[in-house]
Amino acid sequence: MIGPASLPAVLLTVVLALLAVGLYGLLTARNLIKIVIALQILAKAAVLMLVAAGSASGKVNLGQSLAVTVIVADTVVAVFGLALAVQVAWRAGRLAHRE
Repeated sequence: MIGPASLPAVLLTVVLALLAVGLYGLLTARNLIKIVIALQILAKAAVLMLVAAGSASGKVNLGQSLAVTVIVADTVVAVFGLALAVQVAWRAGRLAHRE
C-alpha cells in the first residue's frame, strides 16, 4: 500500500514515464496518427502533473482548472491533427470516397 509520503514520488515517476513514452513516440513516429497519439500521451502527463502540483501546494482548484484548460487545448490539437491526417490520406488516394 502506498503511504501519503510516497504518493508524490509515485506520481512523479508516472509523469516521467509518460513523458518518456510520449517523447519517444514523437521523435520516432513517421505516421501522422502516431504523432497525434504521442502528443496525447504528453498532454496526459502534463494534466497529471498539474493536478499533482495543485494538490501538493494546497491549491487543488487551481490545478484542476489548469488541467481542464490543457484538456480543451489538447482536444483541439488532436481534432486538427486527425483532420489533417484524413486530408493527407484523401489527397494521396489512400482514402476511399463514400457517398
